[in-house]
Amino acid sequence: HVDPKRALFFTEKDIPTWKTLTLTFHNPTTQQPPFLPRELADALPFSSAHLPEILHKFSVTPTEARSLRATIRECETRALNENQKSCATSLESMLDFSVAHLGKDVAAASTHGAEESNGKEYTVTSVKKSPDGAKGLVVCNREDYPYAVFFCQRTTTAAAYQLDLTAADGSKAELVAVCHRETSSWNPESVPFKVLKVKPGEVPICHVLPQDNVVWIPK
Repeated sequence: HVDPKRALFFTEKDIPTWKTLTLTFHNPTTQQPPFLPRELADALPFSSAHLPEILHKFSVTPTEARSLRATIRECETRALNENQKSCATSLESMLDFSVAHLGKDVAAASTHGAEESNGKEYTVTSVKKSPDGAKGLVVCNREDYPYAVFFCQRTTTAAAYQLDLTAADGSKAELVAVCHRETSSWNPESVPFKVLKVKPGEVPICHVLPQDNVVWIPK
């Protein structure tokens, strides 16, 4: 029995040993802003140069304005001169980025439950690993913004696992775990190494993909 809420980090070899998981699912569609249609998202300014216009358009609070500003700057900084990173402001642009790096035959996976649950126990019914190969994965993390914006990054040094889950009441869920296989350059004082009592580069470091993030996998 494993509770990933308490075991935030784990190793790749742990995953096949999981028989049951205790998980809490929320409904992200009721808490997170949706994607805009591509035509509308592309027409809206999204840059530091247009910050005054953006802040005025969305009538945000001072706290929201700080988060909005940080998201734009992060997108501009992290994607600078790096064609394997991008901020997607629409579902179509996220798909385009993934297809450009992984090929046309891709699938999206995310951690989600069929219904909201709080500490429900699930049985692991199947485990599927992403294919090994040079294409890698595209991992997209949701950013804080008035509409859906995701920071997407291609990685060739990670693997994804999709776990199908079933609770005693018959409800279904899916958990996605991402395992980072190249950790030799990570800070040796970072939390995963302390939790797992290992050193950088010794073993793959895995974590549950947060519920409102997406990983794109080549088929």
